[in-house]
Amino acid sequence: MSRAALPVTIVLCTCNGATHLDAQLQSYLDQTHANWALWISDDGSDDATLDILHAFRAAHGDRHDIRLLERPGRAGRRGAARNFLTTLCHPDLPRTHVAVSDQDDVWRPDKLARALARMDAADPVTLYGAQSVHVDTDLQPIGGSRPPARAPGLCNALVQNVVSGHSTVLSPEALARVRQAGPVAVPHHDWWLYLLIAASGGQVVVDDAATLLYRQHRGNVMGAHRGRRAQLARLRQILDGTYGDWIGTNLAALGGAGVPLTGAARTALDLYRAAAPRRAGPARMALWRHLGAYRQSGLEQRLLMLAAALGRV
Repeated sequence: MSRAALPVTIVLCTCNGATHLDAQLQSYLDQTHANWALWISDDGSDDATLDILHAFRAAHGDRHDIRLLERPGRAGRRGAARNFLTTLCHPDLPRTHVAVSDQDDVWRPDKLARALARMDAADPVTLYGAQSVHVDTDLQPIGGSRPPARAPGLCNALVQNVVSGHSTVLSPEALARVRQAGPVAVPHHDWWLYLLIAASGGQVVVDDAATLLYRQHRGNVMGAHRGRRAQLARLRQILDGTYGDWIGTNLAALGGAGVPLTGAARTALDLYRAAAPRRAGPARMALWRHLGAYRQSGLEQRLLMLAAALGRV
């Protein structure tokens, strides 16, 4: 099958996204790779989101397969991570390449085509991610993400995510591993996808190019990690144990996922379990050094070691 003919399923999760949703949907229509289907899982929206989605399906459902899953009411909301992973594991989701989408970005027209081209030469089990242009609510540029300074891989995925969920594309074989693990309860779906694919021996491809406009506004679940305020927030998460809890939850999920892991991943899990519970001191620092865990900058790496010394990871 030619690359242009490859089917891609876009998985979009929504929750009260009416303000910016039209632009996101239009950017799907503007894709140079036209063979896409759209699966939408709405997490209890009570604004105009569902009206927009129903209208979009009515207008374009003759050319694209568009499926809408609705969860009524605030009380039953899953949250973004659970919503995405549950949808990826839906029994009827097509076993195609899958592109994960937020509800308030704008994709550049070559986003899907570029991802498929980069994945064409990669391992069959591939997780792809790319960069983004950070924009304000009016789509005016205010910054951008940067490619990781060090190569992505298991030792990074243990302690950091470098594959933003809104840029993620999974190969069919990578999707199969996600489905095998099931809709696990983890803090961040994109970090989980990175960890799972790296730990099970798949390939992680991080594109240097920006393939979407990432809108920054108060409604974002997770905004871009920019500026002094973001740095202080990360420091607070380290010092209060939140970051360590995220790592522990990810590794517990990995250990119970039922997916064949690499020898390095099994060793990392064994060492982490043997060292639990978290205790302050040099031994905890030695654990993370022995695991070869690394973050992407020297400052972040020093903060990781500080957190270990304080018993926070």
